[in-house]
Amino acid sequence: MKFLLLTSVLIAISLRIFYNYLTSVPERPKIDPQRWWGSGSKPAKEDESIRPFKIDFNDTMIQDLKQRLINRRRFTKPLEGIQSEYGMNTDYLNKVLTYWVEKYDFKKRAELLNKFPHYKTRIQGLDLHYIRVTPKVNKNIKVLPLLMLHGWPSSSKEFVKVIPTLTTPQDGYDFVFEVIAADLPGFGFSEGTNKPGLNPVQIGVMMRNLMLRLGFKQFYVQAGDWGSQCSTHMVTLFPENVLGYHINMAGSIRRISIVKLLLGSLFPTWIDSDHPERVYPLTKYFTYVLRESGYFHLQFTKPDTIGVALTDSPAGLAGYLMEKMAIVSNRDQMDTPHGGLESLDLDDVLDTITIIWVNECIVTSTRLYSEGFRWAEDYALQDTPTEVPTAAVKFLHEVVYHPDWILRDKFVNLVRSKSYDIGGHFAALHTPKEFAEDLFAAGAAFLNFHSQKK
Repeated sequence: MKFLLLTSVLIAISLRIFYNYLTSVPERPKIDPQRWWGSGSKPAKEDESIRPFKIDFNDTMIQDLKQRLINRRRFTKPLEGIQSEYGMNTDYLNKVLTYWVEKYDFKKRAELLNKFPHYKTRIQGLDLHYIRVTPKVNKNIKVLPLLMLHGWPSSSKEFVKVIPTLTTPQDGYDFVFEVIAADLPGFGFSEGTNKPGLNPVQIGVMMRNLMLRLGFKQFYVQAGDWGSQCSTHMVTLFPENVLGYHINMAGSIRRISIVKLLLGSLFPTWIDSDHPERVYPLTKYFTYVLRESGYFHLQFTKPDTIGVALTDSPAGLAGYLMEKMAIVSNRDQMDTPHGGLESLDLDDVLDTITIIWVNECIVTSTRLYSEGFRWAEDYALQDTPTEVPTAAVKFLHEVVYHPDWILRDKFVNLVRSKSYDIGGHFAALHTPKEFAEDLFAAGAAFLNFHSQKK
C-alpha cells in the first residue's frame, strides 16, 4: 500500500514538473527597437520624410518581360493521366503565360492599384512601401487605425479588394477602419536588407515603428502567413501599442500546445467539436504537410540558389509561385490542370507575380524562410503568451488549423473565433466579403473587450 502511495505521489510530482516546464515562459529577448538594416552604418540624422509613391509598369519592363516569355524554352508535357499531382501542369501554365503576354493589361492593372494612395518612408534604414486610406466619415463614426500585413508570395496588393469595404461604414457598426497596408521589407515595393538577421521579430519591430511614424501610438492589426508571424511577435513585445489582433492563419506552437495537439488525436471530437477533421487524424495532416513543404525546406536552407532561376525566368517564376498559390487556395483540386488556382482571379495572381518580377524581390522575400528559423529570439517569443485581445478566422483551405483550446495557450484573450467552409490562404483575395465581415465583427469584439475592461 505504501509502495502504491509513494508511486502515485512520484507520478503526480513528475507530471506537475512536466506541466510547469511546458507552460513556463522563456526569458524575454533583448531587442534593439532602432536596429539599423540599411546599407552601411547608421547615419547621425535619419530621413523621416513620408513620400507619395506611384506604381509604374513601364514600357521597357513590359517589352522585356514579354520577350522573355515569348522566347521561353519548350516545357516538358505532363505525364499521361496526370493533372497537378506532380506539380505545375505545364499545359495549363502555357495558357496562363500566353494570357500574360497577350491579354493581361499591365497599364490598367497599375491604374487600379494607383486608385489607392501609396507612400514610402524610411524605417531603420529601409524604404518601406504602404497603402494608406483614410475614410471620410461624420463625427459619430469612430475610425480605428488598422495595420494589415501579408505573407509570401504577396504584397499589400493582397488587400485591395477589401480596403473599400473596410473604410466604408457598414450596417450595425459605429466604426470604420483607416487602413495602412504595408509591404514587408524585401517584399513588393519595400526595400530589402543586405544584413542577416531580419527575422519576423525584427520585422514586427519595424512595422510598429512604421505606425509610430504615422502618428499611431495605439492601433489594430490584421495579418496572415508571414505577416501573422511578424505581427504575433509585435503584439507579444508591444501589447501597449496594439488594441486588437485579427489573424487569418492562427496557430500556437508553444510547448504545451504541441503536447495538447498530440493528445487531442486520442479524442478529437472532445477536443474540438467544431472541425476536428481539419487537423485529425494527424497522419493525414502530416502527409499533406510533407507533400507540400518541399519548397519550404528549400527556401529555408538555400533561398539564394532557387532565387537565381526565379529571378532570371518569368516563366519559371510564374510556374513556381502559381503552383504554391493554387494548393493553399484549394488543396482538393490537384486532379485539375489548375490545381486550385482558379479559386483566385487570374489577374490578381498575375498582379502578384508581376510586382515580384518588377521589383526583383523573389530572393529578398524567400530569405524570410531562412531568417525565420535561425534566431533564438523567434523561439522565445513564440513560447510567450500575449494578452492582446485576438480574433481568429479559419478558412477551409488554410495551411494551419488549431482548435481554440490550443490557440488560447498563446492568445490568452481570444475574444472571437469563426470557421468558414469556404476560402483559403489568400483570404482577402479569395473571399473578400467574408473576410471584411469577419474583421468588422472582430472590431466590435475588441471595442467591447476594452469597454468591459474599463
